[in-house]
Amino acid sequence: MSIKPNMANTGIRNTMKLWHCKHSRSLRPLWALEEMGLNYELELLPFPPRIRQREFLEDNPLGTVPYFVDGEISMTESSAICHYLSQKYNQLKLSVAVDHSEYGDHLNWLYHSDATLTFPQTLCLRYSKMEPQERRQPQIVDDYRIWFHARLKRLDAHMIKRKFLNDDRFTIADIAIGYALYLGKLNGFSAQYSLQVSDYLDRLLERPAFKRANEIG
Repeated sequence: MSIKPNMANTGIRNTMKLWHCKHSRSLRPLWALEEMGLNYELELLPFPPRIRQREFLEDNPLGTVPYFVDGEISMTESSAICHYLSQKYNQLKLSVAVDHSEYGDHLNWLYHSDATLTFPQTLCLRYSKMEPQERRQPQIVDDYRIWFHARLKRLDAHMIKRKFLNDDRFTIADIAIGYALYLGKLNGFSAQYSLQVSDYLDRLLERPAFKRANEIG
């Protein structure tokens, strides 16, 4: 299903297209596109698309979402797409300048979001819901749930006196981390979030661009 949810910038030629499954990591770039008000086309897919819409493999041989194209550029990593969009189209409004004292921290949060906070949840999802009943592994699910909560310690400490991750304002790092926390909420893990992390997530979920992106599909 192909839709064009953001056509407000009619003076700009539409070159961007995002393939998306609801609640998947493609929510990160979709949220970023909505925050930036960019002109894009969206292709909605059933999950997992490599099985349920096999013609998608002709576009993306990995069969994963997100899949994003901008002219001749094609990308498959959700946090990298957010980084690309912020650098190319947003004039640092949702990013942090290279010479900023928090630039390194900004990048670390951006990639920490997937490598550290989303990865363990994908194992929980796989072995609790996606595998056939005979292949499900409750021990793996429990181990990686504990692993996920242990990896929130850095965020817990960081958010004690902050509203956002960097530069006292909302950036793409908040989109990247926010999705990981939102996925945790969908997985039933948020009851164990610290007060400051719960409040942080609530602030992110109230953003109009998140609500628009999350309603799609």
